[in-house]
Amino acid sequence: MTVELTTLANGFRIVSEAMPGLHSTALGVWVTAGGRHEAPEENGIAHFLEHMAFKGTTTRSALEIAEAIEDVGGYLNAYTSREVTAYYARVLEGDVALALDVIADILLNPVFDPAEIEVERGVILQEIGQVSDTPDDLVFDKLQEVAYPGQALGRPILGTAERVRAFSRDDLMSFIARHYAPERMILAAAGAVDHAALARQAEASFGALTRHGREAVAPARFACGEWREIKRLEQVHLALAFEGPGYRADDFYAAQVYSTAMGGGMSSRLFQEAREKRGLCYSIFAQTGAYADTGMTTIYAGTSASDIAELMALTADELRRAADGISEAEVARARAQLKAGLLMGLESPSARAERAARMLAIWGRVPPISETIERIDAVDVAAVRAFAARTAEASAAMAVIGPADAAPPLEALRERLAA
Repeated sequence: MTVELTTLANGFRIVSEAMPGLHSTALGVWVTAGGRHEAPEENGIAHFLEHMAFKGTTTRSALEIAEAIEDVGGYLNAYTSREVTAYYARVLEGDVALALDVIADILLNPVFDPAEIEVERGVILQEIGQVSDTPDDLVFDKLQEVAYPGQALGRPILGTAERVRAFSRDDLMSFIARHYAPERMILAAAGAVDHAALARQAEASFGALTRHGREAVAPARFACGEWREIKRLEQVHLALAFEGPGYRADDFYAAQVYSTAMGGGMSSRLFQEAREKRGLCYSIFAQTGAYADTGMTTIYAGTSASDIAELMALTADELRRAADGISEAEVARARAQLKAGLLMGLESPSARAERAARMLAIWGRVPPISETIERIDAVDVAAVRAFAARTAEASAAMAVIGPADAAPPLEALRERLAA
């Protein structure tokens, strides 16, 4: 499989990866403008824009946008993260030009009809309400907030009801004007794709956009913080975060192997100790997420009010013991899980396009998969133990919701980690 890259004069990039044998193509435009790029009064506007993308352009109504893709059996969607907003489609190979035309249309020619804005405002307010009623979602929003207080990274991607109610058409247009610049856009495609044809169409659609220049983003500051809400629920929902590496850091892959070994599957330490041996919970997992300049190793568990104190103590003990007790077998298993997950996932053209856009945004190139595999394989026991030791001493944040009266405070957890 071959990755090809073209950069237009204005900085707009087109990257594609042909996958022989496929008859479909995944393609989309990734814009490095997400929740992290919002001013405090704009919290939630990047997500609002994602919703408005499908609500009509100067050439197509909302229904015509949907019909254009679904008439040929494809699908169209979008998502917003803290650092990226993406608009993407999956179609058969003969409909790539149509899909790109629709994506370009929704990005370049939005109408933002006031009536449609009000409809989507109501939809988003419902979405915010749903998160508030879903404790295992809410606990992660609150964890993010206490880990990055007073920062864009700490605010919810959906925004608050107060902010969403206040957004105007001018606010939406202003955010696009400031952030949707060609040098911050990547058109990525994978599957049955003709790169030269894709680049020609991208030039015609996006080539006239004006470059804005590089935008500075305030550096992240991870903080120790705690949030809890005592609420009548069946379970206590606990989320812990430890400061981790950004995705360009040398120990990024060590962090991935560590979190997989600790809580990435049924054989992981936390699952075995907390669920299988002691029956303290139904769900427990660990994962490591990363941003440009920071990251978080996160542990989540749902448990009963009577078991929360024991579960938290066990979690702290396992984190501490990993620094000198994690084994070669555990590390090897975690490496295998990461590699298998990567390779299995990349059998999908959508995952290939996503990876190409993400790698290009991070590194300015798309590393071969073999290079990523080599970096995972290079993580040894010493590296994982060293990362485990740093994690046990790192800044930590905690969020807990439910019948959590017996949950020890964060400071008690920190003291047990240091013991």
